Amino acid sequence: QVQLMESGGGSVQVGGSLRLSCTASGRWYQVHSVGWFRQGPGKEREGIAFIHSRIENADYGYTDYAHSVKGRFTISMDADKNTVYLQMNNLKAEDTAVYYCGAAMGWRRNFLDSSGYNTWGQGTQVTVSS
Repeated sequence: QVQLMESGGGSVQVGGSLRLSCTASGRWYQVHSVGWFRQGPGKEREGIAFIHSRIENADYGYTDYAHSVKGRFTISMDADKNTVYLQMNNLKAEDTAVYYCGAAMGWRRNFLDSSGYNTWGQGTQVTVSS
């Protein structure tokens, strides 16, 4: 079992930055990938970034992003701290959402699809205002 906890959300003005953290406990070494998702008011959960986190895999450290955040958000990992980060720059009002991290235990065709994730954190609110 793996448990996840997000932190770092808050309120920021348009153009500002935030860094979210997703800290894992439990069988972290079994996690194939960690993804960041968000769900805005009245919207479906959207996959925005992921990183392959299983150190023995050839694709360890591989990342990808949704088009909506590419060039503004950066996902990274500190394996020693069992923590995945999401650096968010040049934030826009439409980035307002509850942000979740998820753990996928195996390979999936599309790591930006939430159906492939087995475990979720409780979420952290990000509010961007003008």
